[in-house]
Amino acid sequence: QVQLVESGGGLVQPGGSLRLSCAASGRIASIYNMAWYRQAPGKQRELVAAIPSGGSANYADSVKGRFTISRDNVKKTVSLQMNSLKPEDTAVYYCNANIRQLSAPTANYWGQGTQVTVSS
Repeated sequence: QVQLVESGGGLVQPGGSLRLSCAASGRIASIYNMAWYRQAPGKQRELVAAIPSGGSANYADSVKGRFTISRDNVKKTVSLQMNSLKPEDTAVYYCNANIRQLSAPTANYWGQGTQVTVSS
């Protein structure tokens, strides 16, 4: 069974930085697109950044120039470096990936989420 496990959330002051990480485990044959989403209280879940297995990353306009997504295909991880954090970045951040298991079709998976709070 595939699992995505996030780490790295927490409380940070405005202007600070955090790095989120997500590790995929299980009987994985291939990992295609990997992404980070976030959901603030009372709002819909939104795409923050995505990175394909080969190609350029894309970002939500609200985080361009501040956040950087990266992946390590050998370690099966995806990370999100968040700089110049703002209070409006406060949300639960979710890792997402399209993964093909051994002897199974490709499916979409979510992590359990990690809280990021930006506050003074």
